[in-house]
Amino acid sequence: MVSNWRDVYLGAAATATTLFVFYELKQVFFDPRYAASKPPAPKVNGLPDLIGNTPIVRINSLSKLTGCDIYAKLELTNIGGSSKDRVAYELIRAAEASGKLLPGRGDVIFEGTSGSTGISLTTVGRALGYRVHIVLQDDTSPEKITLLESLGATVEKVKPASIVDPDQFVNLAEKRAIELTSDPSTPAMGLFANQFENDNNWKVHYNHTAPEIFSQMNGKLDAFVAGAGTGGTISGIAKYLRERIPQLGVYLADPQGSGFYNRVNFGVLYDKVEKEGTRRRHQVDTVVEGIGLNRLTHNFLVGEELIDGAVRVSDKQALMMAKFLTVNDGYFWGSASAIAAVGCVKVAQQLGPGKKLLMIATDSGARHLSKFWKMAAKEDSEITLEEILNEK
Repeated sequence: MVSNWRDVYLGAAATATTLFVFYELKQVFFDPRYAASKPPAPKVNGLPDLIGNTPIVRINSLSKLTGCDIYAKLELTNIGGSSKDRVAYELIRAAEASGKLLPGRGDVIFEGTSGSTGISLTTVGRALGYRVHIVLQDDTSPEKITLLESLGATVEKVKPASIVDPDQFVNLAEKRAIELTSDPSTPAMGLFANQFENDNNWKVHYNHTAPEIFSQMNGKLDAFVAGAGTGGTISGIAKYLRERIPQLGVYLADPQGSGFYNRVNFGVLYDKVEKEGTRRRHQVDTVVEGIGLNRLTHNFLVGEELIDGAVRVSDKQALMMAKFLTVNDGYFWGSASAIAAVGCVKVAQQLGPGKKLLMIATDSGARHLSKFWKMAAKEDSEITLEEILNEK
């Protein structure tokens, strides 16, 4: 009898062991969490190899609530933390090819920027052996200024001013580049990056960002939604994708105070905040940084005819959406990305369920802690999408 019980026990133990091993093998070979794992990326040869090939992620909360598939291309995963890394690298390499920049000569890259382009130019420029001088408005978020200085940029802060003012931040950057180039006491040259008017801006998105999107989405996309600052991103991506997906809808998400919304929908570059006696900020009257403008740029004009419509997003909607995405999806994004997300939802409502939409997540919320996120953090964690859309 004892022997029989022992045999039963050993048999049961063997069966349990077999089942356990089978379960573990099943986990490895059939569990989607394991199937989704992949080997680490191969080693690369320096910082430039860490620019581009950014992932695309489905925004599950917005997709579920709209009945559409809403995706975001995570340009914030570039080594410098934003989509501007691509532009910075392209501008520098093009300048080297034309002889305007030469490593070892003491050349300096100058740019007028609200922050992200300056960070990318400094990150990439210093890695390639150049000094960088950034001129920006003194109301730029402090964390961006601190980051620029930490990366080794010379930062010159100026008061916000109209583009017709010679001391406006973009104009002053060009002036500083000319001054260095004209200085007979040094062989160093100054390069004005000129992101707003430089063709390499939209071309890098046409040649690199857009082909990535087309491949990642398997050529299936119904709408592309983006904000516009220089206009390079929306122009370059729209131009490439429309050539391959003729039915693609292209929509601009514009913050309050920017004139692009009226330009696209009504042909007039104007916003009511420009009315005499009402304007509080010279460039764009919004807490959003990086997108929105009240003047036409070459990069915007390249793709303007491809834009099918524009949606207006208020500061309050952007703040609410930023908080919504953080608590529902875990995405801690910057102000321009929040604008694009609201824009995607509004376009999804126009198109109806079952459509595939894509936006660009341009940079992290970590660059907006003291301004945008100081306000967004106070929004209700239980906020609903309906409340966001009903907000004006």
